[in-house]
Amino acid sequence: MGPEGTREKELPRSRAVNVLLIMICMSFQVVALATIALFLPLIISDLGFSFTQGGSLSAISIFLYALMQIPAGFLADRYGLKRVFFIGVLGTTLLCLLFGMISAYWHAFINQALTGLFRSLIFASGVALLTGWFRPERRATAMGLSLVGLFWGPFLINIIGPPLVARSNWRTPFISFALLGILCAFLYQLMGKEAPDSGKVSEVGLRHVSKLFGYPFMWVCGVIQFVRLGVMNGVAFWLPTFLIDERGFSLSAAGLVIALRSLIIAPSNVLGSYVSDRLKRPTLIIGASLVILAATTSSLGFCRSSPLLLSLIFINSIFVQLYFGPLFAIPVERYGGNMAATLTGFGNFFANLGGFAFSYLLGLLKDKTGHLGWGFHAIAGACIIALIFVIILERMRRQAPGR
Repeated sequence: MGPEGTREKELPRSRAVNVLLIMICMSFQVVALATIALFLPLIISDLGFSFTQGGSLSAISIFLYALMQIPAGFLADRYGLKRVFFIGVLGTTLLCLLFGMISAYWHAFINQALTGLFRSLIFASGVALLTGWFRPERRATAMGLSLVGLFWGPFLINIIGPPLVARSNWRTPFISFALLGILCAFLYQLMGKEAPDSGKVSEVGLRHVSKLFGYPFMWVCGVIQFVRLGVMNGVAFWLPTFLIDERGFSLSAAGLVIALRSLIIAPSNVLGSYVSDRLKRPTLIIGASLVILAATTSSLGFCRSSPLLLSLIFINSIFVQLYFGPLFAIPVERYGGNMAATLTGFGNFFANLGGFAFSYLLGLLKDKTGHLGWGFHAIAGACIIALIFVIILERMRRQAPGR
């Protein structure tokens, strides 16, 4: 067997190892945010700040994460996906370790601001690394796998976190998961490789990035992305507080609900990406998801029956990221894979502006009204607005097919 035959035989094995390592490392991207969300009442009680300040921890991390999305994608395309990915994972996990040692609100605020900067290096480079190991016609599926990694971290936090806190305090989960994340970062650095389709440094320049802001197509995608993560982060960050403070759930019961929610989100995301690739109808998946999200999120605010409430949460979980892969794949379909990280960063910039806005808004509304119902209604209204932009997006795709 010649060198080419040996290489073809080794490629599937190398792909499996690298995809698994990337997904494991990506699982630590939102561990700190998920842990803060779950234990926010305990952290607030210990450090003595308000729910609005608690919401600002999520907001500042998401805001700086959003601002860095396009620069992070550009850096990854320009200077190497693996290098930027490793720096992001290591920095994020080190800051998670430090969060477990804070003693004041301003410590937490600065920590989460820096976390937002390093988290931005993970997402665009990680998604581009994953897509590099798959054929172009499986691009949405590859992007969907990135969320499987992202949701394993919160799932484990919500299962393991409450018992750890019961035996010690809220700081232990931060320190424990951070140490594991640092180990995984160095494991990827030693064993991971650049993907065959992403190993060469791209010739993408700043002019390519700036031109994206002149494309109406990208702005329409941006509006939908704004709502996508606004819904995701608004519900994810405040759901534990909603269940504990407003519906009387125990910490362990709330943790179990959030863990099951994460367990549902991950496979549903892959399913949505797979169906989108098969049907070649990404906007159908996006539009249907937004309709169901509007109905279920709005209903959370006035639902008093625990069985019905859990049903709404789990139905919402199926659709909240079902359209993640299709939405990120559409710009790459149109403008090409040579700047996949930059396009991903562009979309995620708008997405995280939405995450920032809704995470802060729900905290503000809770302080003003005493409950989260109005925040959930606002999220539902945003889904309807996004649905209008999905119709516009489909018309644009038909008028000018991907090239």
